[in-house]
Amino acid sequence: MGNSTDSVSLHVLMVADPGLPTRRARAVRERFETDLTKLLQRTVRVSFHTEMIRIDPDNVLEYRDARAIAEEYEHVDVILLLTEIPRHSEGKPLMAEIFPDQQLAVLSCPTFGAWMTKRRLLRVMVDAVLRVAPGVTVPTPKRYTLRWSQWSQRDVSYALHAHTFTGAPRTVAGMTMANDPWRTVPKLSHALAAASATGAFGIFYHSIWQMSDALTTSRLLLIGVTAMTAMGAWLILSNGLWDRPKQESLSRVVLYYNLSTVLTLALCMLALYAVLVVLILGGALIVIDPGFMSDILGEEAHFSNYLDIAWLSAAMGTVAGALGSGFDSEPDLRRITHGQRERQRQWSRDDQNGVGRDREMSTNDGHASS
Repeated sequence: MGNSTDSVSLHVLMVADPGLPTRRARAVRERFETDLTKLLQRTVRVSFHTEMIRIDPDNVLEYRDARAIAEEYEHVDVILLLTEIPRHSEGKPLMAEIFPDQQLAVLSCPTFGAWMTKRRLLRVMVDAVLRVAPGVTVPTPKRYTLRWSQWSQRDVSYALHAHTFTGAPRTVAGMTMANDPWRTVPKLSHALAAASATGAFGIFYHSIWQMSDALTTSRLLLIGVTAMTAMGAWLILSNGLWDRPKQESLSRVVLYYNLSTVLTLALCMLALYAVLVVLILGGALIVIDPGFMSDILGEEAHFSNYLDIAWLSAAMGTVAGALGSGFDSEPDLRRITHGQRERQRQWSRDDQNGVGRDREMSTNDGHASS
C-alpha cells in the first residue's frame, strides 16, 4: 500500500468473500464512495475484489490474501475485508476490527443480521475508514455510529462488538441468510422428485381422501411439521452437517453454526413442502372429479378437501420418498452451511509452510469454526 496520487486523494479496496458479502458490498459500494467523498471533501475511489480469505489450521483468519490482492492495485490507502466468517471474542459477536497501523479493517457480515444490513454495513464501513485512513482527522458523524455498539481498544487494534442481548440472535439470522436457503431448495431436486412420486399416490387412493377428511386441521399441521422435521434431521445426520467443537473456547461459535444450519434447513423444508403441496394439489384438481369425491366421502366435496389431500399426501411423500435422498451433488453439500464452507477455506499446514505464510497481521480472536 502506498500514498494516494493527486487524482485520487483516497483509494479504498474492498475485498469480499464470495456469496452474501460480495452481494452486500456491491449493493452499498456506490453510496459508500459518495458518502466518503462528501465527508472528506476530496476525491475517493473504491475498488472491489471478490476472493475467499483463507484460515490457518488453528482456525485463525489470515489477511495475507487481502494484502497480496492490494499489491495488484496502485496506491491502496485502506483495505476493507468483508468476510462471511462469524467472528466472536470476549463472549460476544465481533462485528468489526480495525488495525490503524496497517490501514486494514475486517468486517464480519453475518454479525450485522438479516434485516437492515445494508444500512448497518455502510455505517461501520464509513466509520472504519475514517478511523484507519492515513492523514484523515475527520471525526465520525453520529449518523454513522451504531447506538448499540461501540469501539474498544485492544493490543494493536480496535474492536466493535455486537450488543450483548441482540448480538447472538442477529448473528444466527445473518448466518442463515448467508447460507442462501432459497438457493438451496433447487439443489434438493432429487428429494423433491422422490417425494412427488410417492405423494402422487394420494391422488389415486380413496383411503387417503377419507383419512384427510377425518383428520382435524391441527392434526394435519402436526403431521406436516413432523414430516419436515424428519427430513431435515435426516439431511443433517446423514450428511454430517452437525458441527462439534474441537476446543471448549469455540463452543459458542459452533452453537451459532448449528443453529444457523437448523434454521437454513427448516426454511428449505418449508419451501420444499410448499412446492410439493402445490404440485399435488394441481394434480388432484385435474384428476379427481368433485362428484366422485363426494360419493367416496359421503358429503359434498369442497376445495378444502383437495387441499387436505394434498397436504397429507405431501407429508406421506416427504417421509416415504425423500428419506434416504440427499443433495444433488457433493459441491452442493459443501456449500450449504458455514461449517462446510469454512472447511473449504482452511489451509493445511503443508500449504502454510510451502508458501511461507505471513502471520504478521493475524489475530487469535478470529475463530469461527469447530
